Amino acid sequence: MSSVSVGRVLRRGACAGAVGALLAAGLGSGVAFADEAQTDQLWIQAPYEQAVTAGADGAAGEYRSLALGLYHDNSGSTVTDGRLTVDVSGLAGSVDVAWPDNCAPNTSGTVAVCDTGNVPTGYTPQVELKVRAAAGASAVQGAIEYAAEATGGPDGKLVAPGAETFLTVGSGPDLGVNALRSVRDVAPGTTLTVPFSVTNTGDRTAHGFSVKLWATYGLDVATRYPQCTYAGPDTDDNEYTPMTYVTCSFDTEVAPGATVELPEPLRLAVTGRALYERFDYEVQPGGDATDLDVSDNGQSWSITARNTADFAVYGTQVSGSAGDTVTAAFRFANHGPAWAGNVGSGDPIAVIDFSLPEGTTATSVPDTCHAAGSSGSPAVAHYACTLPTWAKPDLDVSFPFQLRVDRVVPDATGRVVARPEYGTSFAFDPDSGNNSATVTVNPSA
Repeated sequence: MSSVSVGRVLRRGACAGAVGALLAAGLGSGVAFADEAQTDQLWIQAPYEQAVTAGADGAAGEYRSLALGLYHDNSGSTVTDGRLTVDVSGLAGSVDVAWPDNCAPNTSGTVAVCDTGNVPTGYTPQVELKVRAAAGASAVQGAIEYAAEATGGPDGKLVAPGAETFLTVGSGPDLGVNALRSVRDVAPGTTLTVPFSVTNTGDRTAHGFSVKLWATYGLDVATRYPQCTYAGPDTDDNEYTPMTYVTCSFDTEVAPGATVELPEPLRLAVTGRALYERFDYEVQPGGDATDLDVSDNGQSWSITARNTADFAVYGTQVSGSAGDTVTAAFRFANHGPAWAGNVGSGDPIAVIDFSLPEGTTATSVPDTCHAAGSSGSPAVAHYACTLPTWAKPDLDVSFPFQLRVDRVVPDATGRVVARPEYGTSFAFDPDSGNNSATVTVNPSA
């Protein structure tokens, strides 16, 4: 069993959180607040950037799709009659717009109000706008502007903050990689083939391309290309990041409209420590070329293994006279076989609640712990201790509290409980019985 100090875990956790932020969206969770029913907010979902390719010999370019939509925060309220206003007047003469049937454009065709109907709490595309470079358009940049409102919310009407898509008309390679559907219930020991391909939707050839891969701790990149370098999760360069990182450079030419694959299939091994995994991949054109639209250069693949991680806490017993200060250290351990990590959200993988034994006061607490109010009785102090975003198998962390014995209470017992940051139990834990323990001061036997 490996033993890791709280400070060392924090340093690793900070780095893991940074990598999780790099990976885009992921395996997160939310919390409902007591006053949610009285609040709500409308939002516009639109790409931040988009590029379209100028047509050859002065012709119009190819249409590109923009997926737009509205959503709101409060799942306890109903929001209807979504109206999204799309304004492309800042790009008039440089782009053509194909408005979908649920949009009503003005006479100039530069501003339209789009009916999105009932507004969901989770984003789903409701308006598919098509834009292309107009005939004769040269390199230009501008913005598509959005405004939105809907019926609902505490005041009967919700208005969204404005949003923009910065659009570029240009010339050059535009590489993209295909998105993959999440896979679940994968048995450890399985090898997955990644259907990895690179497509050039630009108007210039990409003279080679580079690839970056990130695989979380429960995955091994089984395919080894001579064009790549590999940094494993336990190497010195990757000490604080439980991931495999791969960088590659391929000299394959990718002509406009062409799709190419890697020299051999890319395979991932789902290891015995796998649970909630992510595989992220990114492509860029080689040389000094600039990709026209980076929004489709990277993707993320979610892989859930059929595995468990046994989280456990262990208490202690200490003794002291009135006025003494004693060290009471409880422990958290992951008995595996899987690791567990919130690599996308960056949330702590576990929170440990500690209610102090009667008659004691905490005079010093670990850096990862903070006072968290009462735990049912105003007389009982309550602390919450957090782990980093992940816990490897055989992780063993101690939380030493300095407790002053204000008065001797025989068998004064405090409770230690491990839980998720949001919720009460770990879905992946096969034995919830060891998620709690006691800290006893002055046991009678």
